[in-house]
Amino acid sequence: MKYTDLSYINDITMGDSNMLEELIMLFIDQVDEFEENFERLLEEKDWDKLGKEAHKAKSSVATFGLKELANELKELQLLTQKEEKIEEYPNYIKLFSEQCDAAVIELKEHLKQIT
Repeated sequence: MKYTDLSYINDITMGDSNMLEELIMLFIDQVDEFEENFERLLEEKDWDKLGKEAHKAKSSVATFGLKELANELKELQLLTQKEEKIEEYPNYIKLFSEQCDAAVIELKEHLKQIT
């Protein structure tokens, strides 16, 4: 199963492999940061900030073609705004981690091919 779709990112970099490499590295760093923030905010029960973090993460994952995950993050964002289904928040975070970890592996393989 392929997690990422680089067609959008290839369009915006217009084939510039250096720019593509930079954007991939930025995304990989962001994933680590998002995972840490999600875990911390979940532990702190800071639903407002959790929703805002989901919003930021949604944009990043959408850019790299993880559309279904982007939709899940939007759902999480909307749930946190109403503080509904709080017991399900960890499931969204787990899904984010699993899919992004797999996406990072794919992207690292892609980096090997372009560098």
